[in-house]
Amino acid sequence: MDTVTASRPAQRASLRHPADALARASIGAVPILWRNLGVTDATTVLDEIARIGFEGTQFGTGFPEGARLRDELAKRDLRLAVVYLPIPATVDGPSADAMDIARVHVARLHDAGGDVLCVAIDGSPDRDATAGLGSPPTPVFTDAAWTALVELLHDIADAAAALGHPTAFHPHAGTFIETPAEIDRLVTSTDPARVGICLDVGHHIVGGGDPVADLRALGDRVAHVHLKDVDADVLAGLRAGRFTGVGEAVRKGLFTELGAGTLDLDGVIEALIERDYDGWLMVEQDHGFGPPSESAAIGRRALGAALRRLGGRSTPVPADVTR
Repeated sequence: MDTVTASRPAQRASLRHPADALARASIGAVPILWRNLGVTDATTVLDEIARIGFEGTQFGTGFPEGARLRDELAKRDLRLAVVYLPIPATVDGPSADAMDIARVHVARLHDAGGDVLCVAIDGSPDRDATAGLGSPPTPVFTDAAWTALVELLHDIADAAAALGHPTAFHPHAGTFIETPAEIDRLVTSTDPARVGICLDVGHHIVGGGDPVADLRALGDRVAHVHLKDVDADVLAGLRAGRFTGVGEAVRKGLFTELGAGTLDLDGVIEALIERDYDGWLMVEQDHGFGPPSESAAIGRRALGAALRRLGGRSTPVPADVTR
């Protein structure tokens, strides 16, 4: 390969077809897979995300910020889909510095020209150990913790909205917002005009939820979607107590390539078609056993095949539109 070719930023391949389902949605990658498999060079990760055919990325470890990130994304015809904000918390609620942490992430999103702020409770050892169980002795938020969380989420959402960014809350295995009951309480306690939901279908399965049914039940409240598949055998081992917690289960392959696990991917897409979803579809896999780009490419192509299969059920992309 000549020097000029080798130094040229990878351009995003167009994998969209005119008749694909969910024509108004965008397709992005979550770079945690590269990080957890030891690839932390931002140039490499962004080149690969573009080469594989994604349209955007979540902010990742080692990424530049502000104008530098905007420039790097533009070189590759990529967009910053989302910045992920983990909030430290105990059973008594969010940490005292949670809003200060949030302001840093909101600024990072805005300065780089990003789209969505995705908020979650950070993992904690006590909930990690009982992830996927949802029954005593699982530690849970106190009522005071819930009140503090709701106030914090509204404050964060208002700060993001003032800069033009929507906020979506991500229920996450191994945290204090994981189970269907906890998600229901969050949904009913927060203002739908301010706080949307990021449904990570993989974490939702681990937490005991039904992604297809709950996408329909939540409807327009779902503002952001993470597409993640779950290995049935590893999930069974987690629920049987064969792992120390969800962290170990992830390292053992709990989350697998999209299309290789228990997720009803077609059902998820059909539920999104019914409401003409126009947000981000973020392909995510937390860990793997081969080169991360291979797993990411499998996920992107599994999603592409499903969108093509179901394309007759939604408005097609105009023939002159390249995404």
